Amino acid sequence: MMSYTTSEMMAVAAARALTSDDVCFVGIGAPSLACNLARLTHAPGITLIYESGTIGAQPDVLPLSIGDPELCETARTTVSVPEMFQYWLQGGRISVGFLGGAQLDKFANINSSVIGGYAAPQVRLPGGGGAPEIASSCRQVYIVMPQTRRSFVEKVDFVTSFGHGAGGDHRQRLGIRTLGPTLVITDLCIMRPDPATKELVVAALHPGATREQVQANTGWAIRFAATLAETPPPGERELAVLRDVQARTARAHAGEAANR
Repeated sequence: MMSYTTSEMMAVAAARALTSDDVCFVGIGAPSLACNLARLTHAPGITLIYESGTIGAQPDVLPLSIGDPELCETARTTVSVPEMFQYWLQGGRISVGFLGGAQLDKFANINSSVIGGYAAPQVRLPGGGGAPEIASSCRQVYIVMPQTRRSFVEKVDFVTSFGHGAGGDHRQRLGIRTLGPTLVITDLCIMRPDPATKELVVAALHPGATREQVQANTGWAIRFAATLAETPPPGERELAVLRDVQARTARAHAGEAANR
């Protein structure tokens, strides 16, 4: 069996959640890596949509941003941003939104705006972009991000993208009809919301990860499923494709930097 890193395990586990039938609104970074890994392995028919209006993008290298020319050049078509959000997203045509963030809380609310108070933050982050709309309008949302006590907090400093709010039926009470976050993939485990309370529960541990390690990297007293599964380790092909696309991306971006 090939050796692998926890980051590679996270990417592979996230990719496996997708199918060729999905129409996926993709965030930059870890979500983009996972979605393109799925496209290049078991889900060749997946439709990847990026916020800049590219539909059916098939990038050879991972984009640096939603405005990366690689997306437009490889997409089936590019539409205007208003069409993307009004017709495709708000029209209910996107099955999965794939997001990350700086902070995540126990009800899967995401913060990508500020660390600390909003008026005088310790750190000002890039902000939401289209993530708030993705979180509310995609049929369901998958979240992928490394797990640390600083990033997995009991309550986010600012709700950029609404998950399950205060838990329970909060989404429904606000008139949001989509499922919201149904899956969280980290470098340690896989979590799913409790059907009733919507609090995140660990459903599977990645190989080598322990309950104690997950708790040490979580800012609340996290719950574990009664029957705790183990994530299957990455296969050789999954790792080979993942490393190949990362190597191509590194070479391409290094060349772009050298030409500036």
